Amino acid sequence: MSNKRLLLLSNGSELVGDEPNEFARGAVRDFLGADVRRVLFVPFAAVVRTYDEYAARVRLRFGALGYEVESIHEAKDAPGMVGRAEAIAVGGGNTFHLLRGLYEAGVVEAIRARVERGAPYVGWSAGSNVACPTIKTTNDMPVVEPPSFRALGLVPFQINPHYTDEQLPNHKGETRDERLAEFVHANPGVRVVGLREGTMLRVEGASVGLVGGKPARLFLKGEGPRDLAPEDSLQFLLR
Repeated sequence: MSNKRLLLLSNGSELVGDEPNEFARGAVRDFLGADVRRVLFVPFAAVVRTYDEYAARVRLRFGALGYEVESIHEAKDAPGMVGRAEAIAVGGGNTFHLLRGLYEAGVVEAIRARVERGAPYVGWSAGSNVACPTIKTTNDMPVVEPPSFRALGLVPFQINPHYTDEQLPNHKGETRDERLAEFVHANPGVRVVGLREGTMLRVEGASVGLVGGKPARLFLKGEGPRDLAPEDSLQFLLR
């Protein structure tokens, strides 16, 4: 039986932005619980703002929830810090920059192993994307080149954060559905979950549930896109 515990949010601004909402704060507080006192933050998705600035914001927001935060970019021994972590939070930003930072710090395997041993993992936006087998379903521009698209592989499916099926007037480019249809066509058998804003996936060992008042959208080659409601069983995603 897997001990993995993950909370994967579509959007981090609801948690660490200028106006965090109580729904996201409550979901994280409920997920981490009272046993966790200190959270290890991974700020590598930041590009324009510094890691120090990003870590300071997360310290402020998580501190208000009762958790201390240490940032991996300050570590002299990053893999060792991961191995001792009570919980891990991976922030949003640019997914390519984040994954390159994880490889450069030498913590891809360390994070995977620590989460496998039961450390709770909270990811938002890019932080949710890197929990997947690859980052191929990110929305981000490849501003840097990581050594591989292979990510943490904490779940066996792909996530598309910030998913929307809205179409902008007079926009002639591909829709999000069309781009994800291309992905599943080129990667048969791989499931993609489009996470709408204000929603998140919570994984508890062998169970997974959709949290939030909106459906997610599932993409798989050979099937048309279909919505998954919060009350639906999503256990098939972990197979």
